[in-house]
Parts: sequence; C-alpha cells; structure tokens
Amino acid sequence: MALIDLSLDELREYRPERDEPADFDQFWGETLKAARSHPLALEHTTVDIGLPLITVDDVTFAGYGGQPIKAWLLRPANAEGPLPCVVEYCGYGGGRGLPHEQLYWSNAGYAHLLMDTRGQGGGWRVGATPDDGAQGAGPSIDGFMTRGIQSPETYYYRRLYTDCVRAVEAARAHPAVDESRIFLRGSSQGGGMAIAVSGLVDDLGGVITDVPFLQHFRRATEITDSFPYKQIGNFLATQRSEVENVFRTLSYFDGVNFAARAAAPAHYAVALMDDVCPPSTVFASYNHYAGPKEIVVHPYNGHESGGAFNFPKEREFLAKL
Repeated sequence: MALIDLSLDELREYRPERDEPADFDQFWGETLKAARSHPLALEHTTVDIGLPLITVDDVTFAGYGGQPIKAWLLRPANAEGPLPCVVEYCGYGGGRGLPHEQLYWSNAGYAHLLMDTRGQGGGWRVGATPDDGAQGAGPSIDGFMTRGIQSPETYYYRRLYTDCVRAVEAARAHPAVDESRIFLRGSSQGGGMAIAVSGLVDDLGGVITDVPFLQHFRRATEITDSFPYKQIGNFLATQRSEVENVFRTLSYFDGVNFAARAAAPAHYAVALMDDVCPPSTVFASYNHYAGPKEIVVHPYNGHESGGAFNFPKEREFLAKL
C-alpha cells in the first residue's frame, strides 16, 4: 500500500470545519439520561482461567435501554487496594473474546475492563452480547455501519456509544477499581469509541486511540474504497435520495465533534498508508481534540498501525499520568 492521502505536513495542519448539528449536546444528554434511568445492574463473578497470576471477573452491566452488556475485568491476582483501570473497546467485527487473549494491561498492573460489542463478535474475536435494539441482531458479520442510519434515534452507534459510557460507570462501580483513575483505550472502531466517550464523560485520566475509525465520515467515504466505510458508500449508491439525511445522522456520531469536547490527555497513533481509516480522518480528529494531546506517526504502515510496538508507548503515556 502506498501513501493514499495528504502529505504529513498537510495532515498536521488539516483542521476541516466540523459538521455539527445544533442539538448535538441535547441529543446526547437525553440519550444518556434515558440510559441512566435504568439501574446499572452491575454483576461480576470471578472465573478460573487457569492463570494464577491474573484474576478475571465475568462482568455484566446495563447499557443502552437497560440491555445487558458483557465484559471481562482482568487484574493482577492479590493486588492490594483499588487499581487504576483501562477501559478498552473492541475493533470492528470483534467481541470481548476469551480472557487469556488480553493479558497486557493486567500484567502491567492495571485493572482492565474489556467491553463486549453488541451484535458484533462474529468477525474475528468472539462476542457474547446481542444487539437487542431496533435491529435485534447479533452476533453477526458486517452491516453495522448502516443499521438504522436514516435517523440518529435509530442508528446502531447510538446504542453502542451509550454502552461505552455505561462501561466507564461499570468500571467505576467495581470494588477492585479506583474510580478516580479511569483510562480509555481502543484501536480502529475501539479508538473511535474511546474518542466519543472522551467527549461525553468527565474526569477521565487519559485516552489512547490507535488509528481511530468513525472520524470525519464524509471525507472517509469519498477517499477510500475499503470497508467498513464502503458500506455507507454502497448504501448511498442505491439510496440516492438519502445522501444528506445519512450525513445528518452521522454528524451526531462523528468523532471530530466529540474530540472538540474532550478534556482528558490523549495519545493518538496514525498510519500514513492506512486505507481503512485514512490519515486525514485521524488528523481531523486529532487537530480538533480540545485536551492535551500527542500523536505517533507510522509512515510505512497500514491499518495494522504500530502493532506490538504501540504498547510500550501507551504504557509510558499512562505512567506519566
């Protein structure tokens, strides 16, 4: 894959005008108020995975509409006192998987809450949470980008972003977690969800977002033929009269608008040969991000980004905080 986007100098200055609906804050305030009208209903049961140095809880909490959302909470066995917690969101198509697949943060001394993704987990890592919203589907493969896209009220990511906020509340309510030290992490879709939560939740310790998806939707659909953004393009190729309505819906979910509201320190990573999440969409988010921020650039990588090279940088970022 060759460079597909602007030069790095241009990317560092790329700060497009935001497409933001006038009732953006009202929409999300009402959405989260409705979610919080349901009890959090946090349940956590310790499970034995055969690794004596790690304690694992199978977690359930109430997300959008009070619907049950699954998660794992991993932490060092016999840790003393509440721990800082990394709340992590999954990449597109994946679920929470099996707990032994995600051992890095617990081995680094953190509690680690890995939220399942409603309706996903049929693509590359198993999920356990159905999407009981308007579409009633899951786990399944593909199609999430256009579920309910004709209206912000029915769009799939309204439910998913709400789940993400409630995951932070679940982490804060867990007795093993220091509620004052909550950090967010995600790659691709998970990175986009971390940015969304950073604009919706106060008092976060920090945000790690690696090649974030769900940023600057219109440009993404115009410059890449790769999925998942291509799902939107394919939909609009047949639903010709829906173009402006679709982008109106997406404006309520665009990470650029959440980034402009964020306050927590952020660590971004971008890959300049990424045709899945084009670098200009990542820089649009980064350049609008309102809190303290830093960005790592991988000039010869695609959507794999820095891979295992990212984790030491992320750990150093959190250690400074």
